[in-house]
Amino acid sequence: MTADRRPYSPSSLKSRAEELTLTIERIDEDGLGVATHDGKPVVVFDALPGEQVVARVTHAGRYRSFATTLRVLQSSRERIPRNPCPHYRNCQSCAILSWRYQAQLASKQKRVVDALAAYPGLSGVVPGEIWAAPEGFGYRASAKLAVARKRGKPLVGMYRRGSHDVVDIAACPLHHPLINRVAAVVREELERRNISAYDADHRRGLLRYLLVRVSPTYDKAMVTFVTSERNYSEVTKLAKWLQRKVPEVISIHQNVNAGSGNVILGRETYKVLGTPDLIDKVGDVRLRLGPTSFLQVHHAQAAHIYRLVCDWCDLRAGESALDLYCGVGGISLHLAASAHQVLGVETVAEAVRHAQANAIMNGFGNCRFIAGDVEEILGEAFPLTTKPGAVVINPPRAGCSPQVLAAIAAMQPRTLVYVSCHPASLARDLALLVEYGFQIAQVQPVDMFPQTPHVENVVRLVFTGVKQPKRTAASGRAGRHR
Repeated sequence: MTADRRPYSPSSLKSRAEELTLTIERIDEDGLGVATHDGKPVVVFDALPGEQVVARVTHAGRYRSFATTLRVLQSSRERIPRNPCPHYRNCQSCAILSWRYQAQLASKQKRVVDALAAYPGLSGVVPGEIWAAPEGFGYRASAKLAVARKRGKPLVGMYRRGSHDVVDIAACPLHHPLINRVAAVVREELERRNISAYDADHRRGLLRYLLVRVSPTYDKAMVTFVTSERNYSEVTKLAKWLQRKVPEVISIHQNVNAGSGNVILGRETYKVLGTPDLIDKVGDVRLRLGPTSFLQVHHAQAAHIYRLVCDWCDLRAGESALDLYCGVGGISLHLAASAHQVLGVETVAEAVRHAQANAIMNGFGNCRFIAGDVEEILGEAFPLTTKPGAVVINPPRAGCSPQVLAAIAAMQPRTLVYVSCHPASLARDLALLVEYGFQIAQVQPVDMFPQTPHVENVVRLVFTGVKQPKRTAASGRAGRHR
């Protein structure tokens, strides 16, 4: 969460270090408790609904303040007796780690229900019971770790919530064990060789980030060192040391980011050692992944989603499918087994190259992939020989533009499957799709990120052609989401 940096009135909260006794009313979408003090919201880390806590103010804003729990005076029965992460209070990344897992699931279910209820056009839509994750820890197959030095000591870990302070993470319980091994060896070598870490304030130092991607299926890893300059010699020595200590690392790259902003990756990536790609398997297909490829971090849940998408598309003989925001082709290749033809569209050119290679590797000659802006491509004549029987969309967190949704409706596919990682943008888009003549048949929440507030959803829509009246400002909360 980005803290409110506007000036604040000292009449409400006298100092950053002030301690408050608060009653937590609810949690926000970031998993943080929300209380009220002097008529203004206070957002509190490590606080559950119904609890009474003593919290220290960390930032006092004009319209809201932020605090961290010091003591729990009245505990929720959903709080676990002992937190499993020693870095929890410093890192603050896993905001709901103190909750019992069933309470986490109930909270995520409610978040989906509330998002849908914000739109009158979605009244009566009832999501199914959220799919629990088979693995609540050790499931993250990729990590982007920040690198820094403090008093000469190398730090490899996560940014503390709302800051650029790097918290050294010895072993994250959510990361695959191989990620933790790689991080430990890199930290050891940084100290042994005194390799410089990037200092954003002074714009100097070499190593900025450590990116690790793991194939849980084959127990292999790909590592990318993000550096401020090319420096082939230093990075190669670090890479050789890493491969000697962790032979499961079969691919090492260097990405050069000389910029001063918060973007992690630069434009240029070079192979340093090993293979150019990492082979993984999710569900029924093998996937070739590059250092910047996107793939869901929880493989077991991703496989469940891929199968559900195929079941809901229910492609008939001779039907084609359109997969928008297709990434490296995970969904496209699952659809290819029953489709006449599959066309995938993705904005990232490298992902499209890997999707094409993945189609060849899995023996699917009926897949084509196009790189470009989805909205622009849908406005052109794209090479599908038949009208798609099913369209799948899996957009970024912000969802789809109205133009993309209108273009999909103009195709009149029999089935539309929407995969979303953000309930609010999903609900906004679903309300518009209903206006365009789709009917929502099923909504399935999926817990892709245990111990965090994030929730994935898969929605099946059928095209009926019955358009709903346009929403107006009088539609209440629905208008404010637009």
